Amino acid sequence: MKIALTTLGCKVNSYETEAVWEKLNALGHERVDDSEFADVYIINTCMVTNTAEAKSRQMIRHPLKHNPNAIIVVMGCLTQLKAEEILSIEGVKIVVGTKDRDLIPQLLDRFQETKIPINHVNETSEPTTYDNLVINDFFDHQRAFLKIEDGCNNFCSYCIIPYTRGRVRSKKRELVLQEAEALARRHVEIVLTGIHTGGYGEDLDGYSFGDLLEDLERMPKLKRIRISSIEINELTDQVVDVIAASSKFVHHLHVPLQGGSDRILKLMNRKYDTLAYKEKIDSLRKKIPDLSLTTDVIVGFPGETDDDFQMGYDLIKEIGFSELHVFPFSKRSGTVAAKLDEEVPSSVKKDRVHKLLELSQSLSKKRILDRIGQTVKVVVEREKDGYLMGHSREYIHLKFKGSSDLIGSEVDCVVEAEAYPLSLGRLLN
Repeated sequence: MKIALTTLGCKVNSYETEAVWEKLNALGHERVDDSEFADVYIINTCMVTNTAEAKSRQMIRHPLKHNPNAIIVVMGCLTQLKAEEILSIEGVKIVVGTKDRDLIPQLLDRFQETKIPINHVNETSEPTTYDNLVINDFFDHQRAFLKIEDGCNNFCSYCIIPYTRGRVRSKKRELVLQEAEALARRHVEIVLTGIHTGGYGEDLDGYSFGDLLEDLERMPKLKRIRISSIEINELTDQVVDVIAASSKFVHHLHVPLQGGSDRILKLMNRKYDTLAYKEKIDSLRKKIPDLSLTTDVIVGFPGETDDDFQMGYDLIKEIGFSELHVFPFSKRSGTVAAKLDEEVPSSVKKDRVHKLLELSQSLSKKRILDRIGQTVKVVVEREKDGYLMGHSREYIHLKFKGSSDLIGSEVDCVVEAEAYPLSLGRLLN
């Protein structure tokens, strides 16, 4: 059959889509773009925000424009909480939650035999182990995501994800290393990812995230490793020492801040205060002087005052992040924060988002200007408008002239000019 796959949301979703495709590909099916005619459309959904949920619903309805008789399969966080509702949408024949995605080929066979819609969503509260999803390649990507864990134990007050994903489940050490070796044959960079990546090992006996990093560092075939995101209190001495001493781990970390005042961080149920965050960053930079830092920030959390926002703004500026991912607070039914009073007006949220995005652009430009004339190593990811494009180890997005034969390789580039959001580089021979 012709099968189209659509992914919304995070890197974990991207990984899971690829894992489902590997199983379908092994059965001889053909992959087509989701804008084309297909027999089956698989949509991997997200509901981390209201906007993400609305986009997921829109994409679920989209395939019928291309094939009114298509089989639509919906999986992911949205179906985990709203299975019956999603199954009632026209064209949807199979729903799977955040478990058992590896069974999609069998579920497709069953539906074709019976023509009876299938609700295969199991409760995340049930005791479970890590699922059976693995990949050996990452379709149409030069940087490969490697999912090492699922679930989260933090229960931040604004976040619905622990309810859609369940508790932390870590992939066994042997499976991670086998998968990393397979991906390293085809990809220069491996990105370690999970719902709570730094929580890896919490459910394992005597084997931690730092231990995993040490094992990956010793693998000769791995060339370049990135951690997708890690909480500030999970940057243990062991983790930092591995990154600092390694030629494989890139000197870029994405460390969510979320709130910029201690009062808001406490309401968010974050596990640190601003002083602890700042001190850890200072410690990191002593060990890794050229470290590039990016972060997530939520604005307009219930009760956030002008003073709370300004404290966060000043902290972000002081730390000097390379880039900010800014999100207006989105009330998610079922979370603690949804019950809080003192909603921040939409106009105020919009203004605060705008101010932080302006700050992000300013910080990003400064980072590039500080790097002009320096040589960086870039994974060439694609070609567009006569330029090669890719990310450096410091997560600088560069475009430069060169042969398309270089796509998929790591090359040396001189940073020549700031041109936000893509900067200009020059390929070294």
